[in-house]
Amino acid sequence: MIIGIDLGTTNSLAAYFTEEGPKLIPNRLGRRLTPSVVSMDEEEQIYVGDLAVERGLLYPGSTASVFKRDMGSGRKFQLLHKSFTAEELSSFVLRSLKEDAETFLGEPVEEAVISVPAYFNDERRRATKRAGELAGLKVERIISEPTAAAIAYGLYQSQGHMRFLVFDLGGGTFDVSVLERIDSILEVRAVAGDNFLGGEDFTVVLEEMFFEKYPQFDRLTMDTKTLRHIHKQADLCKMGFSEDKKSVMECKIGEELYALTVDLSEYEKACEELLDKIRQPVRRSLSDAHIRLSDIDKVVLVGGATKSPVIRRFVSKLFRAIPDTNINPDEAVALGAAIQGAMKERRDAIKEVILTDVCPFTLGTEVVREWEKGIFENGIFCPIIERNTIIPASRTERLYTAHDGQTKIRVNVLQGESRFARNNLSLGEMTIEVPKAPAGDEAVDVTYTYDINSILEVEVKVVSTGKQLKQVFGGKDLDMTPEEIAERFNTLSYLKIHPRDREENKYLLLLGERMYEESIGDKRQLIEGELHKYEQALNSYEPGEIERAKEAFREFLKELEEF
Repeated sequence: MIIGIDLGTTNSLAAYFTEEGPKLIPNRLGRRLTPSVVSMDEEEQIYVGDLAVERGLLYPGSTASVFKRDMGSGRKFQLLHKSFTAEELSSFVLRSLKEDAETFLGEPVEEAVISVPAYFNDERRRATKRAGELAGLKVERIISEPTAAAIAYGLYQSQGHMRFLVFDLGGGTFDVSVLERIDSILEVRAVAGDNFLGGEDFTVVLEEMFFEKYPQFDRLTMDTKTLRHIHKQADLCKMGFSEDKKSVMECKIGEELYALTVDLSEYEKACEELLDKIRQPVRRSLSDAHIRLSDIDKVVLVGGATKSPVIRRFVSKLFRAIPDTNINPDEAVALGAAIQGAMKERRDAIKEVILTDVCPFTLGTEVVREWEKGIFENGIFCPIIERNTIIPASRTERLYTAHDGQTKIRVNVLQGESRFARNNLSLGEMTIEVPKAPAGDEAVDVTYTYDINSILEVEVKVVSTGKQLKQVFGGKDLDMTPEEIAERFNTLSYLKIHPRDREENKYLLLLGERMYEESIGDKRQLIEGELHKYEQALNSYEPGEIERAKEAFREFLKELEEF
């Protein structure tokens, strides 16, 4: 069984394909979305999802979130006394989704198609693949999120020649992709984006507004727990605009409640700088695709952040059209990934379609450039495969020796857009020997081949001797051998994800504890009494009594939140 997984910054989810089409897989709490949050207790028990979110509000030092932004960076996240990379934390989320899928489907799940932002570079894509492998999944295909969304919308089934723009604003990343469908070919024409722009940044705007209203609070001196509470209330305030043109942010700091009432127009104005950052990738993608705004037949919204009225109004004005939101923006990518998995299995229910993708960044090497006779400049970037080239692609560039008597040519494999090599990402180096000769007499042909799975093969061939070197590149110092992955998998496997059968009870207790901490007076005493009753039922170990108490406590919390 192949499942599709949307590994998101804020939430993750999985889907599978049936004869009736793609279906979402509920998690252990019966929910479609699993927060991409990981927490660990003193006994090294790992918690994922809603349970980890609640633990994070109570025990911030044991919890990590928004780690997708650091995929492939090598950054370490501290959970109590242990540290983890972003891909290791992501592997816990993926393992949780895998277990939920196996329980729901009643069969082993060994393979997955995992989505990534279109603008993820090779390091980030390979880190995502490693996260899947550390979770015990075979990941043969990484699919770009906008491409997955386009598949979910059935854009490949449309009639005639059409152009689409997929606007994907998630919790932590932003992508815009231009796609074109001709007959049975769905072709990605261009991608652009920002790996550090998402819904989280729009939440921070409300945080800043709160601190502006209450200048007596200094975030630099506040404890992590209070800061997380403020962030949580800002997020709830942001979601409140979906229901009304005014929203209220209430924060309990110490024993006092502090409120901020925000008008939608006021919030929209405060978000202008972020909205301006969105415009640049949109312009860039259209320019790279050689398409005018008026040539776009349909705009599709993807990602949870696009549910915000601020974003929807902005997109409608920018494209002078009402965007398509027929599929829940949170769910489109996972559904598309599941369809891609079915395509890989060549399911009969899937219409035959050819999908093409593009290289999101320019790939090239470092050269010495002679601008005038005898005037040289080192460290110049020489593009070989330009960004938004349809892949798979293979390009060759001939490079010549720069100095008399030169015996070696170094090929620095680079990824990026700057004309200076030092500003681009180095994926690695190759060095090949050449016969000693005057400058410019010896040369090498450098061939870059980039495939659909983001694998770059570099071949360097000496023109005069035929000697050649070949190497496959990933991120510098970040690739792991299969043996290293297996060893790390075994190391992480002892960190057991919290058992499914007790998770809802634990979640409800943490939710009650958090609501108790956020309340004062009579409300706090009421919560304390209900928590005590629920704990007594749990301590009875009587399944029937526990189930009745759970339903009663869940209903109590629901009414409390609505109140």
